[in-house]
Amino acid sequence: MRLTKFTDLALRAVMRLAVSGEDGPLTTRQVAEAVDVPYAHMAKAVSRLQRLGVLEARRGRGGGLGLTVLGRRASIGWLVRELEGEGEVVACEGDTPCPLRADCRLRRALRDAQEAFYASLDRVTVADLVSSSGSGGPVLVGLSVRPSG
Repeated sequence: MRLTKFTDLALRAVMRLAVSGEDGPLTTRQVAEAVDVPYAHMAKAVSRLQRLGVLEARRGRGGGLGLTVLGRRASIGWLVRELEGEGEVVACEGDTPCPLRADCRLRRALRDAQEAFYASLDRVTVADLVSSSGSGGPVLVGLSVRPSG
């Protein structure tokens, strides 16, 4: 299964924010620059993550983005399901419906594989991805936040 670019950058943002404690709150622009994506794309991802309750944005002096408790504890499987939506791997009912759809075993096999993919991600949380026992935290912290301008 292949994730959309939107889901990919949203996951990058969540991981970067999960290790931002010492940096203080980061702005959407800083996160976009740190993970090397356009600001407009990151702003959309941040908005969606806010609606999901994964992160919060505080305005004003000392403001910025931060993960919520849900954001830290969320399983990657849940997060990917929410970001990707309920779509199937193949479009059997699309503009040109597949003539095999009435008795097709492939559709079921692909649906089972998709659920197995999500189930394997259900065992991993955001906190797991950035824990000090893994190697990802230092890399994420080391992402330079370039000055805006």
